Amino acid sequence: MYERLEADAVLATARRLQGRIEARFPGRNLSRVAAQLVTVASEVEQAAARTLPIRVLRIAGLILIATLVVLSVASVVAVAAELLTGAGSTLAWLSAVETIVNDIVYVGIAVVFLWLLPAHVERRRILGELHRLRSLAHVIDMHQLTKDPERFAEAYQPTPRSVQVGLSPIDMAAYLDYCSELLSLVAKTAAVYAERTTDPAVLATISDIENLTSGMARKIWQKLSLLPGLGTGSAGAAR
Repeated sequence: MYERLEADAVLATARRLQGRIEARFPGRNLSRVAAQLVTVASEVEQAAARTLPIRVLRIAGLILIATLVVLSVASVVAVAAELLTGAGSTLAWLSAVETIVNDIVYVGIAVVFLWLLPAHVERRRILGELHRLRSLAHVIDMHQLTKDPERFAEAYQPTPRSVQVGLSPIDMAAYLDYCSELLSLVAKTAAVYAERTTDPAVLATISDIENLTSGMARKIWQKLSLLPGLGTGSAGAAR
């Protein structure tokens, strides 16, 4: 159980984080973002347990492949038997060879298509879900943009356009820390797919999301380090 990233464990952690955010910042949009992450993680958990459609598609593809191969072999054998039993001319032989080659080529294309179809369908679905997670990471990053530690400096002078965040230093530390945790859970939700596929395109997209969320989290922790009057453990104590 400690060697795999389980979808249900990620979902449980996301739900717990959403509850913590709602308890500390009721009414804030960050709680709604966390709820959306719970929704996505729930869909990922359901998809991880729902493998029947792909299995049915794969079995149907194998049946069709076997049927095509049998028909192709029967056709080749029939043509070869007809040529061997009759006194075919050179033109007849060439026509038969052309027929056999065409059958092999078309059947080969059909076999490759049917063999790759389940993986293609699964890849398309997963990439769609990963795109949602990438968008969610950017939404989380938008929520921390105006949470700047400089507003607590003595020399800070707000302008009429300054955003009023309504947070104390300790509350801002907790808010930024929650954003960091949400980004981490976005990466973990994406990584759940890596447990079920070896598709290069999917793995590359997951790696991109992990790099994206790590870069966003680094910006958040830079802000946390500049908040006044907060020790190393203050943000964690505010959870």
